[in-house]
Amino acid sequence: MTIAKSVKTRRRGARLEQAIIEVAWDRLIEHGYASLTMEMVASAAHTSRSVLARRWNSKAALVLAAIKYQLSRHPPQVPDRGDVREELLEYLQRLGNFAPIFTTINALLSNDLFRKAFATPEEVRRALSAGKTDNLSVILDRAVARNEIDPDKLIPPVKTLVRDLLRHHVMMHRAAPSEQLRVVWVDSIFLPLVRRA
Repeated sequence: MTIAKSVKTRRRGARLEQAIIEVAWDRLIEHGYASLTMEMVASAAHTSRSVLARRWNSKAALVLAAIKYQLSRHPPQVPDRGDVREELLEYLQRLGNFAPIFTTINALLSNDLFRKAFATPEEVRRALSAGKTDNLSVILDRAVARNEIDPDKLIPPVKTLVRDLLRHHVMMHRAAPSEQLRVVWVDSIFLPLVRRA
């Protein structure tokens, strides 16, 4: 074995950042926000506290980056299926996969220290969705273009209704909704509100 091969390659840039946020997520789940420290993450990621500080100015910012990474691993984009009902059901199924992450976010919002950085669920939502495509809006825009739903009926509370129902369910039950419940939301609540007369 050569000397070069025996020396561990130092991670830099994107590889190091990914390693740090993966460790941050694991330690967050294991220890909770209150017990999580930047030093703990740095040690577990085999780097220094100063390296973390150059990338994230607070523990809350690091945790938010870890959540963003977890969300990015299973993007909820739904391809054009040619049918709004099918697309909405697929969207809700994919979004339900994030139930453990949403539960973690809810737990964070009960922590006073975290709320100093992000006071409300809406602030967290905006931070996580900044610069990202709203996948539900894409589905609804396609449905409008296919003349499946009435755009005049897509007032703000209605437009986000199925997503809001799922988030509320996860917050109350700490679990993703069943397929049967998702079908009820789409067929008996949402689509009757937005179908063309």
